[in-house]
Amino acid sequence: MIIVTGAEGFIGSCLVALLNDRQYYDLVLVDDFEELPARAHNLHGKRFSKKVERTSFFEWLDANAHEVQFVFHIGARTDTTEKDEEIFKELNLRFSQELFKRCAAEGIPMVYASSAATYGAGEFGYEDDELKLDLLNPLNPYGRSKNDFDKWIFTQEHKPYFWAGLKFFNVYGPNEYHKARMASVVYHAYHQIKKTGAVNLFQSHREDYAHGTQMRDFIYVKDLCEVCLYLMHHRKNSGLYNLGSGQARTWNDLAKAIFSALQLPVQVNYIPIPEDIRDAYQYFTEATMHKMRQIGYVKPFTTIEEGIADYVNNYLEPAAWR
Repeated sequence: MIIVTGAEGFIGSCLVALLNDRQYYDLVLVDDFEELPARAHNLHGKRFSKKVERTSFFEWLDANAHEVQFVFHIGARTDTTEKDEEIFKELNLRFSQELFKRCAAEGIPMVYASSAATYGAGEFGYEDDELKLDLLNPLNPYGRSKNDFDKWIFTQEHKPYFWAGLKFFNVYGPNEYHKARMASVVYHAYHQIKKTGAVNLFQSHREDYAHGTQMRDFIYVKDLCEVCLYLMHHRKNSGLYNLGSGQARTWNDLAKAIFSALQLPVQVNYIPIPEDIRDAYQYFTEATMHKMRQIGYVKPFTTIEEGIADYVNNYLEPAAWR
């Protein structure tokens, strides 16, 4: 039996799909299933054993831990514009701590979602070095909650025999339609282009970056899920790991890839960064991936041109039901 938290969300549902593709069907899916009814489409056609509401999950786990073979803890509050620290402490920190302690007590291996938001403005680089956690200065409550949990783990005497925290960089791909403002730029840009023929990208408010040359490490969600399954089988070398492509690309590159997938001419408008996120805006992120490579993950990561072509042509374009 494999548990997936956040199973109805963007990454969680893609992970469920990959598990099904690899013939794993004894899955227990955990989420707030009544929160967003439209999100239920993410699990359409998926095979699993049971759904468990987040609010009753620990009661269920206490009674069934002996049957659980692995936990993927993907669920979290991910809104980077939310300012209420208590929401993140409850959903991202305390919930994760309780799950981690139960996995340690029951001998259940666990992979969980951390975030590149823990790196803040990147002033200390993007090395997944566990000795540098206290130096990191996340720019928002979401990033702080993820970093607080990462740090908390290393204060614990008892841990699962295998655990891994994955610092997700900029993830894009199918099943993110419900995320509204927090959906990837690929998703929003696609819909802008279909409606207007052009895409809006943020201006640069720094002299050292031209408009659209801000850079991100974009990772296709299918690659991310492949790494999760690799770790489920690997089950050694516990620790924190970056999970990006390892190659930063510009927003202009991203826009060109979307226009190319749609076979349309490139037309970009540059707009000011909203005031509420301007101070927390990252101008450059790039995952150092040598630590993941050192433990044996050798599969190449999808380029944004390849990933966007797949996302647009096989998911966004056929999705008339949206």
